[in-house]
Amino acid sequence: MTIEAKNVHIGYDENEVISSLSLQFESGKIHSILGPNGCGKSTLLKALGKQIQTTAGEIYFKNSEINKWSRKAFARELAFLMQVHANNPEITVRQLVEYGRFPHKRKFERLNQEDQAIVEQAINLTHLEDLAERAVDRLSGGERQRAWIAMALAQKPAVLLLDEPTSYLDIHHQLEIIELIKQLNMAHGITIILVLHDINQAAMISDQLVVLQSGKLYDSGIPENVITKKMLRDVFKVHAEINFSSDRKSISISNFHLLEK
Repeated sequence: MTIEAKNVHIGYDENEVISSLSLQFESGKIHSILGPNGCGKSTLLKALGKQIQTTAGEIYFKNSEINKWSRKAFARELAFLMQVHANNPEITVRQLVEYGRFPHKRKFERLNQEDQAIVEQAINLTHLEDLAERAVDRLSGGERQRAWIAMALAQKPAVLLLDEPTSYLDIHHQLEIIELIKQLNMAHGITIILVLHDINQAAMISDQLVVLQSGKLYDSGIPENVITKKMLRDVFKVHAEINFSSDRKSISISNFHLLEK
């Protein structure tokens, strides 16, 4: 397993957000975390990415407790992209992607030829060749998201964590990001753990699903075993009809109606 959480508790002040959570994320797979607003999805992702501390329990990365990793060594192995990115209006796409090499450099050390080749590869993988010298704040939402993913790829991570990467995008750019994530996993073997709201997208892209409810693990497993009428009733308080395609690669969810909470 690439990442394992053992009896993890996470809270802010006296408010416990995640409680008694144990999970394994398998190397080389795409894992999507689902659940209603406020159930702890982003909090869990931040803990996996060493952005926040657990209040109890342990998280292991490559069989070593993550608190034993230095921040720089951890960043060489795992890249984390939050939902909201800091904005520098002057920075170009290429300059942003170059930031991804900083975990591999000593302080004030310049990028060398190998670093530049890795930056170029990240730009090419995300299809940003024609936009490399454009300011990031002049990009469309989908282009900007690809630029941040390119920066993460320049870290050459084994694991990529993404917090709602398709939020605020139109359907074209949502599918563009989904296809990019699938390509990165299939062609380059990157383990990807992402938070999603869209159950259809999660079914389309994921090898494994994790469903949270009120800070606890409701279920995990392959999409066709996890996405059930019972799960939709219990977790999202809706009734719906569910039909998977014959190849189990896509799902149709229809005839929604709300249940009383």
